[in-house]
Amino acid sequence: MKQNFDERNRDLIVNINGELLHRDRAGVSPFDSAVQGGDAVWEGLRLYQGRIFRLEQHLDRLVSSAKALAFTTIPSRAHLVGEVRRTLIANRMYDGVHIRLTLTRGVKYTSGMDPRLNTRGPTLIVLAEHKQPVYAKTGLTLVTCSVRRFPPDCLDPKIHHNNLIQSILAKIEANVAGADDALMLDIRGFVAETNATHVFAVERGKVRTPRVVACPEGITREAVLELCRDHSIPHEEADMSLAEFYRADEMFCTGTMGELAAVTRLDGRVIGTGEPGPMTQHLTELFRDLTENEGTLLVSAT
Repeated sequence: MKQNFDERNRDLIVNINGELLHRDRAGVSPFDSAVQGGDAVWEGLRLYQGRIFRLEQHLDRLVSSAKALAFTTIPSRAHLVGEVRRTLIANRMYDGVHIRLTLTRGVKYTSGMDPRLNTRGPTLIVLAEHKQPVYAKTGLTLVTCSVRRFPPDCLDPKIHHNNLIQSILAKIEANVAGADDALMLDIRGFVAETNATHVFAVERGKVRTPRVVACPEGITREAVLELCRDHSIPHEEADMSLAEFYRADEMFCTGTMGELAAVTRLDGRVIGTGEPGPMTQHLTELFRDLTENEGTLLVSAT
């Protein structure tokens, strides 16, 4: 699963600290904390018909992550929302858009990891792209990789940070294996998530997903659990081993970038019938209804 270039994004306007720049001229300082050490937090947002789905929850996670990293300055929510709106308007975007919202600690006066070297900050980057959900709805193939997710005592996954080397190494393994993505375990051997999404299994009508021990608190993941609660669908969060996914009737993954997508093969094993299952399809429809009726309105079509 490799994303293709969308011609509509050729002349994107990117927002760097409030300055609107063509994508070819946009950039950050080599002394920026994100460049120096991945010292930044981020969120992926999705725009539906002028509305951003679960914007407040995304901002909650961004702010709490910045606090956990001891950022001395965090922009107000009004400022963050205003800059996202400015970026969408500058690009004349209304629907089918993915937004990468990044907040770095800022710029250092010399290279080094010490936050006391920062003299300006933070740096706010708003990158909005025309991008439909990236995963095929016909079914994904996953392989379990050798890279493990950290537990909270090593690097707390509740900090949604820019240090994505674990995920990149896992994705390399998936690419080499010819799979769409990599399934990642925690250091105890339980399933955590993929390199980019949360995972769910369906067994005997019950929807199950790993606990958020070695994976972040997912916005789409929580929306799916809410849909289960609201529609009386049996569900649980639990420690889950690979065998429980191998024997599942259905498997799917969730995330802002790809919404809900069925997984039909894992480690050479066919999951269920090898086709997206009825529960996956049902939850996909419920999620589509949710995104059509929820969200914070930021831009209009006119």
